[in-house]
Amino acid sequence: MPSKVRIALDAMGGDDGAAVVIPGAAISLARHRDTEFLLVGDRAKIEPELERHPQLKAASKIVHTDVAVSGSDKPSQALRRGRKTSSMWLAIDAVKKGEADVAVSAGNTGALMAMSRFHLRTLPSIDRPAISAIWPTKRGSSVVLDLGATLGGDAHHLVSMAVMGAAKASVLFNKKRPTVGLLNIGTEEVKGHEEIREASEILRARNLPELDYIGFVEGDDIGKGAADVIVTEGFSGNIALKTAEGTARQMAELLRNELQRSWLSRLGYLFARRAFQALRDKMDPNKSNGGVLLGLNGIVVKSHGGTSAEGFAYAIDVGYEMAHYDLLNKINQMLNREGGALSSVQAAQEAVS
Repeated sequence: MPSKVRIALDAMGGDDGAAVVIPGAAISLARHRDTEFLLVGDRAKIEPELERHPQLKAASKIVHTDVAVSGSDKPSQALRRGRKTSSMWLAIDAVKKGEADVAVSAGNTGALMAMSRFHLRTLPSIDRPAISAIWPTKRGSSVVLDLGATLGGDAHHLVSMAVMGAAKASVLFNKKRPTVGLLNIGTEEVKGHEEIREASEILRARNLPELDYIGFVEGDDIGKGAADVIVTEGFSGNIALKTAEGTARQMAELLRNELQRSWLSRLGYLFARRAFQALRDKMDPNKSNGGVLLGLNGIVVKSHGGTSAEGFAYAIDVGYEMAHYDLLNKINQMLNREGGALSSVQAAQEAVS
């Protein structure tokens, strides 16, 4: 466990850049005093924001660059244009060089994934990284992955994601053996693609000591909190995420419209405002901000591009937790202990192909 958690921030990423990143860092610093920041971006934009936050200024160092990755850049374009000079690349490079424990960016997701994978590489036995995030549920929260890092996934990829997700859940939820479910179109063992059925058979047969595999779960089980970890490939995971976010916004708008329809509705709100506030807090996307790119040889956190300072602070908090509780080492240990399962799956698939 490091004495100080050093976090590199892409101060030019996201819709508002330093105007959100700097106050977000100040909020996170107030919660975690043992944090040091490397602020990567245009000094002329960073310094005026830092002047408003003297404590953050004392805990920060600026790395200047005026090159930013555009939200419209394709991953290949970002690698060509922004490699070695952009704020995103330099934040990741700080992790690569050991100058930071975590990199956090609200920039282009595809570019961040491409740069992180190219520069940091993946962990042994991991073919592809996955985006994992915290999903609010009726029981509290669950770790869900992959939310769109890559499309598709064979049995080896799904099993490795189960192991990595369980490691993250054990850190965040303080559980020795988190429950894990595979997202499928039904709970019966005969349903779903061959890859997910094969992954299920492996997880049952291995009975891994650091995760409790409960079988298949369906889409509505995510919000119920049926498992501490929900595993799916990136295509369906991203659709599930966007559907949930859209539904939450729709419900909030419908509720607001109904409460404004009559004076009786407005009166009812006055009596129930604490309950509505609790619901709003529970569904606040800012509090679930921060997707960890699991499977890399380093910790990288993706924030929503249009988040507020408070939301960006939560993304920093996620990175802090991952570094403070040594997530990378924990994942490596679990992968090494379960290496036989992952290697046997990979070998069998290579033999078939």
